[in-house]
Amino acid sequence: MCIPSEPPWTEAPLSHIRVRVAAVAALLAPLAACSPGAGSGAAAGAGSGGTGTAEDRPATVTVTPEGNGVRAGGTVEVTATGGRITSVGVTDDEGRALAGQIAADGSTWASKRKAAPGTSYTVTAKTTTEAGTESTVTSVFATAEADKVNKVDWRPGTKATVGIAQPISLVFDNPVTDKAAVERQLHLTTSDATEGSWAWLEDWSGRDRIDWRPEEYWKPGTKVSLSAELNGTDSGDGGWFVRDYSTGFTIGESRIVKVDLDRKQLTLERNGQTVRTIPVSGGTPGGDKRSWRGTAVLIAKEGTVNMNSETVGLGDAYDKMVDNSMRLTWSGMYAHAAPWNSRWFGNANVSSGCIGMSNTDAAWLYDRVRPGDPFEVKGEDTKGVVAPGNGFGDWNVPWAAWQAKSALH
Repeated sequence: MCIPSEPPWTEAPLSHIRVRVAAVAALLAPLAACSPGAGSGAAAGAGSGGTGTAEDRPATVTVTPEGNGVRAGGTVEVTATGGRITSVGVTDDEGRALAGQIAADGSTWASKRKAAPGTSYTVTAKTTTEAGTESTVTSVFATAEADKVNKVDWRPGTKATVGIAQPISLVFDNPVTDKAAVERQLHLTTSDATEGSWAWLEDWSGRDRIDWRPEEYWKPGTKVSLSAELNGTDSGDGGWFVRDYSTGFTIGESRIVKVDLDRKQLTLERNGQTVRTIPVSGGTPGGDKRSWRGTAVLIAKEGTVNMNSETVGLGDAYDKMVDNSMRLTWSGMYAHAAPWNSRWFGNANVSSGCIGMSNTDAAWLYDRVRPGDPFEVKGEDTKGVVAPGNGFGDWNVPWAAWQAKSALH
């Protein structure tokens, strides 16, 4: 077993007070023809006597919410009476738009995104009546600050090229108790309509995590994009999200590393063809030094790493600088150079849990694999199957069980 390290990885209630907002009538006096005005807060002259006939009065507009200290996480709604909504613009104090949609009959508009915490919004609504009277209304509201903010670490990174077993993985700083609300905001697209599923896991760090993978390994060349529209989403006890996240990456060629601990050998297959088989030595049978089995995914190529057995509770302490280290689990299983075990390669499993090989073979393999490549490990005497949260052991969960881990299943 090798050294593990940590993964790189008094609000007011939502106001439903409807504030009537209307434009000043287009016809004010015989000698003063004015364009429609803008109002907010209380009604701006709607329905007052002497402002024109019913036919040329502007529509009455209601904007919800209104005021300061509004609880975040609600949609913005605009309603028109006596006319149709022609356009609505909602922008925050940094000029970012909150998109929405007008109903087919033009009577209402609702935002597609939720209002974020600690943000001021300006709503501008334009309406027209059957008589052609146009008006513009402006309203302003501000949401309360978040008491607690939740953040996300994600893999893989933007513009990366990864192996065919790389899941999309989001790890949250704080607990996510409203998992369905968070999952609904995660939008994934692929260049070839790959089907897959989200699943909620416990990361090795103990934090909440959600991963997406297909039923089988990705097809090489697939381009993947994730838009996590989390700004304004309440994760529950873990607090609010105050920003969106996005990433896009490409699946590289098929490279599968097959490790047979019973035969003490490792084989690299590229695009379905065997490239090379090399002798190895795995974890020592019969105790805590056994290797994990199942599918592990290459997390990172870490180069030269200081490995100390005391950090993982092994009694016979060692402290070595290890070259060409390829991390397979967060708990400390690597594939790496192990020249001190040279006489055992291909003959016996005597390591502390890692997959050891010669300096030459380790350097060769290190140059030919990338993060996201699967290491399919089998052997009779192992400590068990790699857990989903221990690195990327996602592929060890049967497909139906994986789908059942979605909060929206």
